[in-house]
Amino acid sequence: MTVAAPDAGPATVLVLDDNDTTRYIVGSWLRRSGHTVVEAVDGTQALALLDRTPAAELPELAVVDISLPDMTGFEVCERIKGRPRTAALPVVHISATAIEASDRTQGLHRGADAYLTEPIDAAELQATVTAVLRYTRARRRAERLAARVAALHRATLALYGADDADALVTAAALGAVRLGAARATAIALGPDRDTLYLAQHDPGRPSDPPVRLLQAPPVLLDVLAHHTLGDATGTDSTLLDADAWRDVLADHGLGAADLPTGPTALVVARTKPGRPLLALAVDPDAAADADGRSLLSQLTQAAALALEAQRSQAEEHALALTLQRSFLPDRLPAVPGVELAVRYEPASARSEIGGDFYEAIDTPDGLLLAIGDVAGHSLTAAMAMGELRHALRAYAIEGHDPQTLLHRLDTLLTRLRPGLTATVCLVLISPDRRRLLVANAGHLPPLLRLPDGSTRYLTEHGILLGLNVPQPPAVAFDAPPGSDLLLVTDGLVEVPGEHLETGLSALRDAFAAAPPDPDGAGDRLLAAFTGRQADDVALLVARLH
Repeated sequence: MTVAAPDAGPATVLVLDDNDTTRYIVGSWLRRSGHTVVEAVDGTQALALLDRTPAAELPELAVVDISLPDMTGFEVCERIKGRPRTAALPVVHISATAIEASDRTQGLHRGADAYLTEPIDAAELQATVTAVLRYTRARRRAERLAARVAALHRATLALYGADDADALVTAAALGAVRLGAARATAIALGPDRDTLYLAQHDPGRPSDPPVRLLQAPPVLLDVLAHHTLGDATGTDSTLLDADAWRDVLADHGLGAADLPTGPTALVVARTKPGRPLLALAVDPDAAADADGRSLLSQLTQAAALALEAQRSQAEEHALALTLQRSFLPDRLPAVPGVELAVRYEPASARSEIGGDFYEAIDTPDGLLLAIGDVAGHSLTAAMAMGELRHALRAYAIEGHDPQTLLHRLDTLLTRLRPGLTATVCLVLISPDRRRLLVANAGHLPPLLRLPDGSTRYLTEHGILLGLNVPQPPAVAFDAPPGSDLLLVTDGLVEVPGEHLETGLSALRDAFAAAPPDPDGAGDRLLAAFTGRQADDVALLVARLH
């Protein structure tokens, strides 16, 4: 038995002919083949019919006679092809008079897809209509597929550009909609493995934003895995009826108020063994054909890979941060007459580590405070920071003064890490806690708050380390009991595109108004300044009694 190709199925056909008999005969032949026929007697009527017909209900083919009372069939064809909404409508010319080769050539040149001359055989007409429909439908399907592949490409770019799990599930849901889903929900476990993120797009909620963000228990993914991949990797899809999908939602605190509860096509992906699924829940029509299922599977796979990249980045960042913190002091010395507090804040969730550091060393000559920043964000910068900090402790224990300490650190850096630079500020607090000796190698100046609440920057400084340039002598400053000292790295106050003096002025005002206890002051300053910065932040607060 011969099975008709899907592209050759019945269609709505416009028959345009001013001859009632011919129009009736042609229409009868087409109806016998299962087609729906609409008729027109002249070009004006036919064009008007096409204009008022909704785009989704337009005929799929027009059979147009050449000899018409108001215009030629050639002109009708040109007008059909010249209008954007009907440009793709195929036209078959028929004629009993324009039967020469030149007539057929003219018809085809002016836009016709086929040309028949009378007397027309019924089988020939039906075969021509079938061939034109088959070609036209295949071309339209290819164009739709190309558009959907382009949409998949754009959605994939959005997935890999997502900064966090919320942005990723949002991009996945919108990507499914662009691939043809009427509604879509993306479900993924975030990089922290604790929070299940859902992004739901439903045009049935016009008052809501295009995508709503929800949360659910992570165990929901285990239930979805039971319906699909189980423990396997790769992609899979299944259709859940309304009752099954409603049960899945109800068992995990979700329902009609949160997600659509009708029949649902579920498309899932897992990239590595032991990883949780990433799932897309869409309306069944979106996955009704092979192309739709394939594109949704590719989208889900891309989303799972993008999420895997986020997970890897989060793990790398956690390791990098642990490494960087291992280079910093694990405790501060407890010395009479000085309260200390430190804060360290990485710039972002990036995996790069920087060279910001702080130190506090109790020496026979007093309490030495240090803060510094090795240029760059890399493992090299972090390693150089660790070397400088440990060298500083060794040199300080030997009893060197601040100027000599900077000189030795500069020598160490130029010999061991040529080409690398660093800024370091040293403050030696005298044993009686009333004098400060400051040696600053290119770092932000220390900020001193006096007991009366007034503040001043201790601005005397030399050149940064790593250039083999001599450092000036340390400068002494009075610090009455009750004074507070603040040392920071530039990440706290430096904002891209903004003058550094603006940040320093704001820091001075904020420190003047900060609480007297060092911990409270550190928290207040971090809260006031972090968020806009693009660099790591280290700060040290000392209160002198």
